[in-house]
Amino acid sequence: MINGPSRRALFAGTFAGLALPAATSAGAPASAESSISRGTLPERPNILLILADDLGWGEIGSNGQRSIRTPNLDRLAAEGVKFATAYAGAPLCAPSRCALLTGLHAGHGTVRENPEGGPQHALTDADLTFAELLRLAGYRTACIGKWGFGPEEPDHVSHPNARGFDEFYGYIGHKHAHQYFPKYLWHNGEKVQLSGKSYAPHLFRERAVEFINDDSDKPFLLYFATNLPHAPSAVPGDAGPYESRPWSGPNRRHAAQVARLDTDVAALIRALRDAGVAERTLVLFTSDNGPHHEKGVTPELFNSNGPFRGDKRDVYEGGIRVPMIAWSPGLRHRVVRQPVAFWDVLPTLADLAEVPVPARIDGLSFRGLLTGGSAPKHDHLVWNRPRKAQAIRRGRWKAVRFNPHIAGAGPHGRIELYDLGTDPYERRDLAGARPELAGQLLARLDRSIGPDPRLPYGLRTEVTGDQVVVTLHNGSAEPWRDVRLSLDGERGARARKVASVAPGMAISVGFPVPSGRIAARADFRAAGRKQVFRHAHRALTPG
Repeated sequence: MINGPSRRALFAGTFAGLALPAATSAGAPASAESSISRGTLPERPNILLILADDLGWGEIGSNGQRSIRTPNLDRLAAEGVKFATAYAGAPLCAPSRCALLTGLHAGHGTVRENPEGGPQHALTDADLTFAELLRLAGYRTACIGKWGFGPEEPDHVSHPNARGFDEFYGYIGHKHAHQYFPKYLWHNGEKVQLSGKSYAPHLFRERAVEFINDDSDKPFLLYFATNLPHAPSAVPGDAGPYESRPWSGPNRRHAAQVARLDTDVAALIRALRDAGVAERTLVLFTSDNGPHHEKGVTPELFNSNGPFRGDKRDVYEGGIRVPMIAWSPGLRHRVVRQPVAFWDVLPTLADLAEVPVPARIDGLSFRGLLTGGSAPKHDHLVWNRPRKAQAIRRGRWKAVRFNPHIAGAGPHGRIELYDLGTDPYERRDLAGARPELAGQLLARLDRSIGPDPRLPYGLRTEVTGDQVVVTLHNGSAEPWRDVRLSLDGERGARARKVASVAPGMAISVGFPVPSGRIAARADFRAAGRKQVFRHAHRALTPG
C-alpha cells in the first residue's frame, strides 16, 4: 500500500529549497560530467518525459514570464535544447495526450475530443503507445500522475498497465485528476484509499523518485504526467511567495502551482543525479495544451500564452503552441525553430531506443535536432476538434475552419488564413484576399482526417488449446530478417527460426504449453541492428 505524507510535510515541501545549484549543468558536480562528450546522447538512454497540464507557452521564464519564477525550468532551457515552435496534439487534454502516446494526430487517433459530459474516452487494443514500444525493447516503464483515459477498470484495455506501463500510480480518468486532495488513487490495478488530505502532486513526486532509484540494469521510461497547474488552483497551505500579491485568490494559487511544478522538476533532476543515471538520461519537458482560464484564473494577468492569440480549447497558436525543452548533460544549448508536434514524440523515442519505427504514423523523429543535426520536416501539421474547429499549418501558412454552430462562425461556418511568417500572432485574416490558397489548405486538411492508418506491430502470445502461439507483427516500413521466435517457461526454452517478415505481415509459431509464467521472445535484424522483443504472459497451468 502506498501511503501519503503528513500534512505538515506537504506544507514544508511545496516551496522548500529544491532549486538546482548554480555549479555545472543542472546542479551536477563537475566530476560527474567529465566523461560526457558535449553535443551527444548516450545509446538507448533512459527517458524522463514530464508533461504539465494546461501550462501556457508563456508561463515559464525562458519564454518571457516575469510574474512567476521558474528558475529550474529556465536552467534546463538555458543548458539544453529549447524548441521555439513546439505544438501540442490538440488544444485540450485527452486528444493531445492520445497524440503524444500514439504518434497519430487528432485526425487519425483513437481519442479526438474530451468527454464533455459523456463517457470518458478510452484507448483500444489497437493502440500502440510509446511505452509498449519501449517495453518490447527491454525498457522498464512507468506512468505516474494523470492518465486521462477511462474507464476506471483495472482490466480494461485502456488501462496504463495494458498499454505498456509496468508501473502506474495516479488518476485514470481526467475528471478525477481535478481533485488535488483525492480520496483515492490507482496503483496498477488497485484502488488505493487515501485520507483526502494528501496533496497528489507530492505523492507523484515521491513515487517518481522511488522509480528512478529502483536498482535495475534496464533502461527506463518514466512518463511523469502531473496535473499541475490545471484548475482548480489548489495548493497545500497558502500561496507561499505569491500570497501577498495583489491578485485574486485563484491567481495567487495558480502562480504557486506553477512554482510547485518547477520545484518538482528540480526534485526529479536531483533524483537522477543522486541515482547516478543523469548522464544516461534524456529529459523532455512539455505541456498538453495552452493556458486555462477556469475557476477564476485569468491568463491575461500572467501573459500566459506569451504573444500568441488564444488559449486552451482554441486552435489558434495560443491554444496549441507549448513549451518544450530537452535536457541531458551531454547536450549543447541550442534553440530549434523547426516545428515539431506531439505526434513526433513516439518515433523520436523509438529512434533513441533503437527500435524500428512503426509505419503509417503521423510523427517524424526529431532525434537529429537534439544534437545539432537535421531531422525530416513535416509537409503539414493538423489539429482536429470534431464538430468544432480545425486547423492546418503548411510552411508559413495556417488555415483555420470553424463549424457553423460555433459562436460567431455564422450559418456556414468561418474560414481564416494567416501568414505565420509575417504574422505569427494571427492578427490579419487573409482568407478573403487568398481564397484559393485557403481552399487548397483545407482540402489537404480534409484528406488528412480519417480512420487509424496503422499496421499491427509487436509480439503477442495467445493460449489456444494445448499450444501457446507466439506471433510477431511487423508494423514497420522495412523487412525484419533472420527472425527467431522462442518461448521460455518452467520446462525450459524452446526456439524456432523462421523466415523474414515483410512490412505489414505477421508470422506465428506454436509451442507446447509450459507450466508457470512464460515469456516470449523475438530476435531479428532491422535497419542493420540486432533487435530483441520480449513479451511476458500470465502464469499457466496446463490442463
